[in-house]
Amino acid sequence: MSAESLLEERLIKRSQQKKRTSPLNYKERLFVLTKSRLTYYDGRAEKKFRRGSIELSRIRCVEIVKNGGGIIPCENKYPFQVVYDTNTLYVFAPSHNSRSVWVQSLKEEIKDNSAVLMKFHPQFWQEGAWLCCRQAEKQAVGCEEYNPFGDISRKPLILPFLNDDKDEDDEEDEVVVVALYDFPGTEPHDLSLVKGGEYVILEKCDVNWYKARNKYGEEGYIPSNYITEKKSGNLEQFVWYSKKVNRNKAEELLRKEDKEGAFIVRDSSTAGTYTVSLYAKSVGGAAIKHYHIKETQSLPKQFYLAEKHPFSSIPDLIEYHKHNAAGLVARLRYPVRKQDKSAPSTAGFSYEKWEINPGELTFMKELGSGQFGQVRLGKWRAQHKVAIKAIREGAMYEEDFIEEARVMMRLSHPKLVQLYGVCSQQKPIYIVTEFMEHGCLLNLLRQRRGSFSLGSLLSMCLDVNEGMEHLEANGFIHRDLAARNCLVNDALVVKVSDFGMARYVLDNQYTSSSGAKFPVKWSPPEVFNFCKYSSKSDVWSFGVLMWEVFTQGRMPFEQNPNHEVVSMVTQGHRLYRPKMATPTIYDIMQLCWHEVNLIFFVCLGSIYCQIIFFD
Repeated sequence: MSAESLLEERLIKRSQQKKRTSPLNYKERLFVLTKSRLTYYDGRAEKKFRRGSIELSRIRCVEIVKNGGGIIPCENKYPFQVVYDTNTLYVFAPSHNSRSVWVQSLKEEIKDNSAVLMKFHPQFWQEGAWLCCRQAEKQAVGCEEYNPFGDISRKPLILPFLNDDKDEDDEEDEVVVVALYDFPGTEPHDLSLVKGGEYVILEKCDVNWYKARNKYGEEGYIPSNYITEKKSGNLEQFVWYSKKVNRNKAEELLRKEDKEGAFIVRDSSTAGTYTVSLYAKSVGGAAIKHYHIKETQSLPKQFYLAEKHPFSSIPDLIEYHKHNAAGLVARLRYPVRKQDKSAPSTAGFSYEKWEINPGELTFMKELGSGQFGQVRLGKWRAQHKVAIKAIREGAMYEEDFIEEARVMMRLSHPKLVQLYGVCSQQKPIYIVTEFMEHGCLLNLLRQRRGSFSLGSLLSMCLDVNEGMEHLEANGFIHRDLAARNCLVNDALVVKVSDFGMARYVLDNQYTSSSGAKFPVKWSPPEVFNFCKYSSKSDVWSFGVLMWEVFTQGRMPFEQNPNHEVVSMVTQGHRLYRPKMATPTIYDIMQLCWHEVNLIFFVCLGSIYCQIIFFD
């Protein structure tokens, strides 16, 4: 460290994207803090390959970035921000301690600056919006009070005399989880899961994979979406509870079971409350009753279905009514749960496994041909069904895509088609994804036209919205959302596919006269005029996808070529209301096509829940 240096360390910085067209990338740099400047170098400082420098007097805020469980696409996982002038520099430290040292040191040096912020943004600016408050103006006032002295990530110090009980405290703080599914483990470093078994979490490596220990002391990696925490308030560990099941779906499941006393505990329309749906047979025929689980006003809080029989927890309440009707039409005898036939997809086949050996793939029947090349059904290690896309040479910008694939693979959600990995060491490149039995949503809509209920069409749109909400929360833009790019599994769940892929397409279908690439009939005016993509352009495309769903597969603007559509949409023309869409549903489509008032997928999700989830 040089004589005037206060700190030196190799950290990773995110490109500042000072121009709208600047690329987003992450570079390792040598950061050097002195009494007057924060400078970063490419290589060693003494060789003077300086890449950037900020005068400390211009810095207005230094603070950690709360990532909220989102994906950090670089090796260092501890971000902090340096706000100076009208810019924000995001820096990624290798450890919690490293980040704390940098934040505290910088705060100490800038504490007397005159332009220190009163409020700051605690989350990233990404893809045209602040992830914390969803404001779309980059210079918008912050949404959280700024503390110019402390590190908001630091916890209160533990007094030395409390350390004698460290072992007991550690034991109490152990996180115990219950396996919801079997997981056989595919690599030597994995830990197998047995459904219903209990495991201790040792480390949360990232949002998708945890390190755990079983009752025999064996340790390894497990997928986070195969487990749920074992605690009294968590209903997911019980077979009778189904999350995100509405009244109609509950009745459908109970009728299918057709047993006296069949029941399901589900979410009510009010967040944090629950309903018991119960099936009973009588002389007049089968009946389904819906009972709200109510809470007492007095403390300690208790739960009840019949006021004379309150209990301290919902599991205790359910257990009691399994043996006593006590005012219900029947005892709770047969728990029914909405559950896919198979376990959910994992983010890759194992922790940090994204390059797949093509020798482990078995190629089976052809599923079709897409814009990138041929798609085949296959198996990985002769047991796991997958879809294998062989990338036609010249069909995409391969090097750029491979760099992005690792990030895309970590985007794991029940309503996104999972990317398992790539085979990039040979030609053609293979992309290995989750296999979806019913294929493309557009084809399904056309093949079964006339057989869909209003509820099933709404459910399709809600599925897509949930997948897009997850992409939005992680700052990821699809760029080509349409029914053709959504797939359907054997449980008729719709999942979003090919997110982000449009950036790598070499295809005239996506090319305007100016050379920009976009799917014209699904795009908003800002894409026509400025080639500007954001979550807002995805929301617009979602409105068109809704229209596709409620017309059961019609082509938008089917009588008009692309150049006419550009002119029509720019002048304010919008798609007509489909016959199957109620005025309320068409209002949602029009919200998506609003040019001024920005709406996000999280807001659309709330609107959908008001329509679909009723008690």
